Amino acid sequence: MSHSRDPRVLSCAVLVGAIFAATVILVLGMTWPVALLVGIAGFFVSRWVGMKKSAPPPIDPFSVGEPWRQFIQGAQRAGQRLHVSVASAGDGPLKDRMSTIVDRLDDGLAETWTIARRGDQIDDTVRRLDPTSLRSKQASLEKRLATAPNDDVESALASLRSQIDATERLKADSAKLSNRLRLTQTRLDELVTRAAEVAIGAGDTDAYEHDVDDLVIDLEALRQAIEETNLL
Repeated sequence: MSHSRDPRVLSCAVLVGAIFAATVILVLGMTWPVALLVGIAGFFVSRWVGMKKSAPPPIDPFSVGEPWRQFIQGAQRAGQRLHVSVASAGDGPLKDRMSTIVDRLDDGLAETWTIARRGDQIDDTVRRLDPTSLRSKQASLEKRLATAPNDDVESALASLRSQIDATERLKADSAKLSNRLRLTQTRLDELVTRAAEVAIGAGDTDAYEHDVDDLVIDLEALRQAIEETNLL
């Protein structure tokens, strides 16, 4: 249902419009009908602006590097194949139900996109830290410390070791994410293969829907984990 047709939204719009109208009448002397219309229009404009600001970024595989790009492209291809399988099925309750299930998988694609972007951000951070350069500096400082012990050199060395440890944790996080998405792609490909069979009534629809929900729930949980914590 459209938000603009939701009775609760319309009631709220009228209430806000009435309050605005009363204010405008007192301040500017505008007539009630005009002031009320202006208030309601302002309410819907503010809602539209808020929805635009909160809209998620469009899915663009080429805005991330590998292996994240291949995960997104694989999920997109799987989604397209699923929609084709359902669209080719005969009209009826089964097709309607499968359409709902495929829409649920579209939610999974959105989750995959969010996770892949996070993985790409982690990789960018590792590249900026430049672990190779950090280890080279570490070796140099260790030699200096061995020949001429110095508190400043020791502090610098401790800082470098901390940065190196951080890059290793980030690399481990990236590997965990890519492994999870690789497993997800395998499960998604299997669901695509089963979709054509289920869409014509030759498969267990309940079991298929359950497996789709399991996959999407796993993706939602992974996305929440990476949003709530720095480490997986």
